[in-house]
Amino acid sequence: MHTTNIETLLESIGPALRSNRERVATLIYSNPDLIPNLIYFVFKTNHKLHHKAAWILEILLERDLELLLPHIDFFTKNIEQLTHESAIRPISKICNWIATAYTKGEKDIFLKKLSSENCEQIIEAGFDWMIGSHKVATKAYSMTALYHFGLIEKPEYQWIHKELKNIILQQMHASSAAYKARGRMTLELIAKNNTLNN
Repeated sequence: MHTTNIETLLESIGPALRSNRERVATLIYSNPDLIPNLIYFVFKTNHKLHHKAAWILEILLERDLELLLPHIDFFTKNIEQLTHESAIRPISKICNWIATAYTKGEKDIFLKKLSSENCEQIIEAGFDWMIGSHKVATKAYSMTALYHFGLIEKPEYQWIHKELKNIILQQMHASSAAYKARGRMTLELIAKNNTLNN
């Protein structure tokens, strides 16, 4: 199926109800040859429906995150292009899942397939989303992803927790209750990790 067929599927979603998104995700899940075009469409940022492609990708990867791995280089290389909040939120959630899978070692295939460049691109996007004027959900997913990447015991990742902590502390006083709650939780995790490693 070509991009135009993905476009037709995205147009058929209708209102942003979970049931509508599930229906389209199920169609694509049953036709895995559509996945490359769906991922391509997520980053077709000049198209009015590209954020809906991100909604569908989120549901698809919630079912099976490994479906992304053949396209991981394209995905991480292009996440910085996104500017539409309705696309950034689901992509930040996917980045959170990737970071968790990679650092917790629950899926060994992520340790094998995710390159340091992939990780760096996700980390860079995560910090951009943290300091940008984004909604709490995007910042919360980014916080968690960055926390997990900061757990990697390699010198090139040791700065992440310190920088993340600084950003959270700077933003806490002027942020919503939801941000403050997630921020406090993340700061506690960082402190606990520092205690264990000292």
